[in-house]
Amino acid sequence: MAALLDGRALARELRADLLSRTAGLRARGCRARLAVVIVGEDAASVAYLRSLVNAGASVGVEVGIEALPAHADEGAVRARLFALDEDPSVHGVILQQPLPAHLAIRRIADAMPVHKDVDGANPANQGRLAFGSGAEFVPATPAAVMLLLERSPHRELRGVRACMVGRSNVVGLPVTLLLMAQDATVTSTHRYTRDLAHHTRDAEVLVVATGVPGLIRADMVLPGATVIDVGTTFLDGKLVGDVAFEEVAAIAGAITPVPGGVGPVTNIALMGNVVRAAERLSG
Repeated sequence: MAALLDGRALARELRADLLSRTAGLRARGCRARLAVVIVGEDAASVAYLRSLVNAGASVGVEVGIEALPAHADEGAVRARLFALDEDPSVHGVILQQPLPAHLAIRRIADAMPVHKDVDGANPANQGRLAFGSGAEFVPATPAAVMLLLERSPHRELRGVRACMVGRSNVVGLPVTLLLMAQDATVTSTHRYTRDLAHHTRDAEVLVVATGVPGLIRADMVLPGATVIDVGTTFLDGKLVGDVAFEEVAAIAGAITPVPGGVGPVTNIALMGNVVRAAERLSG
């Protein structure tokens, strides 16, 4: 059976470090603070915000919710983001998605404060990530993927054959860029790739983020590969990933579970970005 890459255990390690750093900030008179802008009351988003508040409390980061009505227009959202940029008590800012149908993230993302953009949404930070020229912050989920890979048998990525299944701007593209930055040889694929198994079977490191439950089966995985499952879907009341866990775990070298893999590390990685911003902005 594959070695289990335990996200909960890793999150506990990271949490201890962050608690020490936020204690140091408080000793200098600074309380790390994240502001989350939410438009409307999407049920899934509200539930996620509760998890962010809890994650922040566990590491000494204050999480404030900046709620706007569902009918708020683009100008109102941009104005709130600009105001948070000017607020010295706020160190990190994120805009919760999905947005209401009348709003488009592509027309708003450039208003995200660059130096407080702790989930890497501003196109300027995305561009720096693409150019490998020092993005202010690595988005939380891709950062979680890389942190888990550091604990895997393939922690040394130079020359490793990697396959990213999924091409979103939120996960797939940033992970591809981060793998390339560590000199992995990366194949970028997605659910519509012809003969997907041809590419996944060649990968020593396989990262999957499509939202398609059970997309990756055992016959699509190289024996001994490291498999990182980012997918989360509720199916028949149960949270499942993009990888058929039981059968793939029988042949992989290392694998993340769902739940308990990437998810627990993601929120802590986000809080790590907030703490980093607070340390920098507080001098």
